[in-house]
Amino acid sequence: MNFETGSSYSGFTLQETREIQEIRSTALIFTHDITGARLLKLVNDDDNKVFSITFRTPPADDTGLPHILEHSVLTGSRKFPTKEPFVELLKGSLNTFLNAMTFPDKTMYPVASKNGQDFFNLMDVYCDAVFYPNIYHNPETLMQEGWHYDIGSAEEEITYSGVVYNEMKGAFSSPDGMLYSIIQKSLFPDNCYGFESGGDPEFIPDLTQEQFLDFHREYYHPANSYIFLYGDGDTIKELGFLHEQYLKDFKKIDVRSAIQEQPAFSEPVRMEESFSVSPDDDTAGKSYISFNYATGTAADPELHHAMEILNRILLGTPASPLKQALLESGLCKDVMGVYEGGILQPFFSIVAKHTDVESIDPLRDLVNTVLVKLSSDGIDPVLIEASINYIEFQLREAEFARYPKGLYYNFVVMESWLYGAHPLVHLEFAGILKKIRGAASQGYFEGLIQSWLLGNTHSSTVLLKPSKGLGEKKEQAVREKLRQYKNSLDPDSLARLIEANKKLLEHQNTPD
Repeated sequence: MNFETGSSYSGFTLQETREIQEIRSTALIFTHDITGARLLKLVNDDDNKVFSITFRTPPADDTGLPHILEHSVLTGSRKFPTKEPFVELLKGSLNTFLNAMTFPDKTMYPVASKNGQDFFNLMDVYCDAVFYPNIYHNPETLMQEGWHYDIGSAEEEITYSGVVYNEMKGAFSSPDGMLYSIIQKSLFPDNCYGFESGGDPEFIPDLTQEQFLDFHREYYHPANSYIFLYGDGDTIKELGFLHEQYLKDFKKIDVRSAIQEQPAFSEPVRMEESFSVSPDDDTAGKSYISFNYATGTAADPELHHAMEILNRILLGTPASPLKQALLESGLCKDVMGVYEGGILQPFFSIVAKHTDVESIDPLRDLVNTVLVKLSSDGIDPVLIEASINYIEFQLREAEFARYPKGLYYNFVVMESWLYGAHPLVHLEFAGILKKIRGAASQGYFEGLIQSWLLGNTHSSTVLLKPSKGLGEKKEQAVREKLRQYKNSLDPDSLARLIEANKKLLEHQNTPD
């Protein structure tokens, strides 16, 4: 079918049509007439069809509200009141992908299937879950998926429990799980990236039922949604389904979810955090040190791809010069490069693992020495070309963690679309990579090192060090806090709390 720009199709007006040669697809960009919902369809001959609906969900604290809500909407809805529709789909669907994901500033609900009817069934379950979840009727949902005071009788001690609470306790028990969150806090202390969208166990119990429901009311609206379709499916049928079954029942509202940019630092900062090790453990060689740099905005496609390539050049292969120098120095046992391009203000990190606190200055000096040498003497052109080829192959073939191709492209699209930039800027990469290739021999990457690493004051050094018995101290503090809370309850309040736990167990154990 030929689509005409400016025409309306099943409640959606086509804003733009564009051929994306790089991924052999035709892009159709729509706006829903009633709600303003954004929709992108990538039309091609891939029978592994993908649907996702994404909401911009910037956290305002460390309670993990976006993460808890992601879990909660998939515990039953208006049309599918079963307590675990997600589990039922895993058992009975023909899906090739089924999950939900919380990011630092968005929550995604993607599905994929090669079977046409199954694909629409999956869309139906997910749309009903996000727009009409049973969270408003079941107060047990937050208790189960988020957190609650767990107590079965007046004689027992109170503890914290909940799916996300327990999950994040596990994540925060390891330095690898903590590091990414700390890096973001160090670089972006004044916007949403300074908070842990997954939830910090220390603060998850601060979340109230009212905040939980208000967050859904505010952000889970079509006006705040980004709908993505991919593959050989019938576009008109897909649009009609979304409009008739869901979107036509909403009105357009003003959702204030825009992400504020962190002002650049005038000078680098340093942040130290600790993680727990056993009182009997040796702390030598267990620290993590990272050097981090904010690198522009997600709306700059050339810088976005160039920094991905630079990460590959410096740290991504055994032949990478910075990685080699750090490992050969003996100052650390492992090295990792991170380029996070999926947020409004991307960042680049050089991470030294299994090192010591006293190595922080020698490591920084070595990093700077290597970067200065590379920027002045030049980078091996063979390594540059190989790194460009690798990134281009990844973009063209969508080779990423065994995800369906369409979902990989969905990730790429959201790296600009969520921030008000054109959704296709990162997919139209051929011209950008050609420009980068042409400039590579003229000191292009050497210039990036000078501008964004050596001369960048919006940067941080993060030290994550082991602390003997820290976990036990924190657990003791939590037990004391809960003991005081229990002592503050009068008999009626304690009885109500015990009754609430009984209702939760009944809800969990009652067959659908």
